[in-house]
Amino acid sequence: MLTLRPAADRGHADHGWLKSLHSFSFADYHDPRHMGVGNLRVINEDRIAPGTGFGTHGHRDMEIISYVLSGALAHKDSLGNGQGAGAHDGVIRPGDVQRMSAGTGVRHSEFNHARDEATHFLQIWLLPRQEGLPPGYEQKHFDTAARRGRLALVASPDGAEGSVTVNADAWLRAGFFDGAERAEQTLAPQRPAYVHLVRGSLLVNGQQLHAGDALRLDGESQLVLDGGQDAEVLVFDLAP
Repeated sequence: MLTLRPAADRGHADHGWLKSLHSFSFADYHDPRHMGVGNLRVINEDRIAPGTGFGTHGHRDMEIISYVLSGALAHKDSLGNGQGAGAHDGVIRPGDVQRMSAGTGVRHSEFNHARDEATHFLQIWLLPRQEGLPPGYEQKHFDTAARRGRLALVASPDGAEGSVTVNADAWLRAGFFDGAERAEQTLAPQRPAYVHLVRGSLLVNGQQLHAGDALRLDGESQLVLDGGQDAEVLVFDLAP
């Protein structure tokens, strides 16, 4: 079964410095029909104005993935990342995938230091496989070429294929498709899959998607992506 989630139906918030579109219920947007899919709880498409950002705030027991589309996002956290003491400078750029495991508790900030360019990124939350895990951080870069015409694994429970490791029963793949480029992916029918089109247009199992649209797949054994026009897509394989 295929269920379309049109981009125009998403929740939205305009705080001036932040413009956000919510695929699922979040903050002041609440729709009992859209509380998430499987263990996927949040996909927010955020645009942060130059010289602004999220001040220091806390999270617990959530796997948080940041996926930057344009601009840059400066991250600092209580683990030392972005503060000179951590293993990473904390700056996330297009092609980077950042995973922060909130676990028992972490505090962080996210900021756009550019003077004249908005930061456009996706904020993704997954429920962890168990609560009370130690907090953690990981960041990796995935070249466009590695995602061109194929679905590259960028996040998984075991870090397979060079992906970031999430403490969740979920696999996330990303790809670019244009013209004759095509990809097929075997699905486990008992697990929901969720396809979020970041930009462009794309056929997903024959269903036309445009930027911001998403498609939920239940009971399907095959995913087919084709007919892309400057398309960038994320595909989630999720816990039932």
